[in-house]
Amino acid sequence: RTRAKWVCLFQDSRDHLWSTRSHLLYSIFLAYQVATIDAQNRPHVRTQIHRGFVTPKGASQVPFLITSTDVRAPKVQQMLSNSEVEIAWWMEGSMDQFRVSGRAFIVPGPDHHHYADALSSTSQSRALSLLKASGAAESDSPNSGDAPFDFEQKRREVFDAMRPAMKATWYRPVAPGSIIASYDVPKGWSREVLSLEEAKDEEDKKKWHDALANFAMVLIEPMQIDWVQLGEKPNRRTLFTRTGDEEYQWKEEIL
Repeated sequence: RTRAKWVCLFQDSRDHLWSTRSHLLYSIFLAYQVATIDAQNRPHVRTQIHRGFVTPKGASQVPFLITSTDVRAPKVQQMLSNSEVEIAWWMEGSMDQFRVSGRAFIVPGPDHHHYADALSSTSQSRALSLLKASGAAESDSPNSGDAPFDFEQKRREVFDAMRPAMKATWYRPVAPGSIIASYDVPKGWSREVLSLEEAKDEEDKKKWHDALANFAMVLIEPMQIDWVQLGEKPNRRTLFTRTGDEEYQWKEEIL
């Protein structure tokens, strides 16, 4: 089967931005807002970076969105206690808005105490269970073969793709959202974390390992997509809804 129609729409919007040759617009495309709910039913929203898709082999209609977080961040506990999240994704060039409702799954390092929670989540999601057992589609993982999905390999791949300055955000000595004495405190923190290949000494290697230990991959399984085309006059709105967990079919409705 081909990819889900709404994924193709994402790709069309991305290609439109790329055709403008505007690196600013394209960088905006890579960011979306993710909303979670805490234990007191209070909403929390933040901007996160889109880091690609991964699709279970044999389930091309259910690609997982990949993003990331610091495993010490409050949103991790929010997602673990209530996996329901919603993404708001605005495409400036084509003037499309995608609201993606789905379930979030946290994938920290295998030594972290939440790692078992991530793997046990497969019982809640047939698509995630299929990804774990059968691996990713070749379009998302060229060397996947017939092997089970390697969550740790993918987590490291996403981490290694980031620039040294971004890697350093996971090396900060305090958890995100912690109170600090002044704005001067972060000036003493490391500005870069080099890759293992670029590491000049053992200290650089330790920084990489410590940063990676705080890095968590987040997989978001889409359940509903609300697509608004503001570039069309009159505006158009289409709703894609998962109809079942077995066949991974989508119902398309015009709103």
